[in-house]
Amino acid sequence: MTKKLFGTDGVRGVANSHPMTTEIAMQLGRAAAYICKDKDDKRRHRIVIGKDTRLSGYMIENALAAGICSMGVDVLLVGPLPTPGIAFITASMRADAGVVISASHNPYQDNGIKFFSRTGFKLPDETELKIEDLIFSKKIDSLRPIASEVGKAFRIDDARGRYVVFLKNSFPKELDLKGMRIVLDCANGAAYKVAPAVLEELGAEVISLGVSPNGTNINAGCGSLYPQLLADAVVENRAHLGIALDGDADRVIFVDEFGNEVDGDHIMAICATDMIGKKQLAQNTLVATVMSNMGLDIALKKAGGKVVKTAVGDRYVVEEMLRHGYNLGGEQSGHMIFLDHNTTGDGMVSALQVLAIMQRTGKTLSELAEVMISLPQVLLNVRVKERQDISKVTPVQKAIEAVEAKLDGNGRVLIRYSGTEPLLRIMLEGQDKYQITELAHEIGDAIEKHLGGEKEAR
Repeated sequence: MTKKLFGTDGVRGVANSHPMTTEIAMQLGRAAAYICKDKDDKRRHRIVIGKDTRLSGYMIENALAAGICSMGVDVLLVGPLPTPGIAFITASMRADAGVVISASHNPYQDNGIKFFSRTGFKLPDETELKIEDLIFSKKIDSLRPIASEVGKAFRIDDARGRYVVFLKNSFPKELDLKGMRIVLDCANGAAYKVAPAVLEELGAEVISLGVSPNGTNINAGCGSLYPQLLADAVVENRAHLGIALDGDADRVIFVDEFGNEVDGDHIMAICATDMIGKKQLAQNTLVATVMSNMGLDIALKKAGGKVVKTAVGDRYVVEEMLRHGYNLGGEQSGHMIFLDHNTTGDGMVSALQVLAIMQRTGKTLSELAEVMISLPQVLLNVRVKERQDISKVTPVQKAIEAVEAKLDGNGRVLIRYSGTEPLLRIMLEGQDKYQITELAHEIGDAIEKHLGGEKEAR
């Protein structure tokens, strides 16, 4: 079955436009409440709702809460909190599900809804399809508890404090961050209070950016998508490193002491090789996606480990980890999952693991990053008018085959649709940056001509 609402990371779109309307949000709340309810358990069931700092979060939060309560399930409102914080709170409070209202790294006019199970993991595809079926089949329209069976909503005032303690406990107890000067960019998002508090309580000197959300400035020229702001501040303040989160703080990008960006691939290489050395990396295996640079594979192989690749999306990384018992995975974009600590990508957990390695080894971030050398990689986005199966667009397929022939086994081509935007993403990897840039544009030109659209270099 094809999903009608859910993408690779929940339901997402322009707030107050389909599918991100209050009407759909209420229906999602009703369907999720129905699914999470154990019909043989007469206790009060509970669902956690958290959000980032977008203006539209208020209306969507109220619509979701109304839908959930209308099915006889109680709501626990935690307010602005990082996505991984909501996963943690859901599992910690033994709630029946968790809901996050966030469009992650997207601009403020977008919003999204994603769900966690009672164990803190994102819902699998089959459960999302069940939610959609309940909505579009109208199977639950007639199910309406009355009187005392209607749900209630409660504010959880100490959720932020609980999450701060959880994050600090993911950092080695024998270490602290005294003597470290850190520039921290919270993207005017969900971590604007939590992240500075954690680093300061561990002893660091923190220079905070992006900690004044107003509902419309989330991800606006700041955060993990715009690391230049962070890089400039690191150099200006002579900091040891910079840490940039995205709007819901489930991903992180670093900047070393010289202002150079250190992406998710390098961070995974740093952490995985460190864990191999300490015999802590399960089966000496790291899980990454097909977007990760081949340099990551080389670095792990040299350290005695290996990389397993999945489709793009942190949920697929987590599924692979759970299926085979791995404990570290992530994406080049900065989503990293340390299953020994949390059930989903957590920007601050990732940051604390890197900081622990720096403190324990006495090495700078630039020195640690030398564990991996990236092969040249080019990313090109083409904004398309409609999604078509590119395998059935013959001229585009011929352009791809021609490029692969020119690479002659010394690189690779990956083309996929974005899970959240009308974009076709072209990724080329090879030994010559100039060559793969030209080849990426050859494919992009073919897509523009035969699918309609406009190239957006990245």
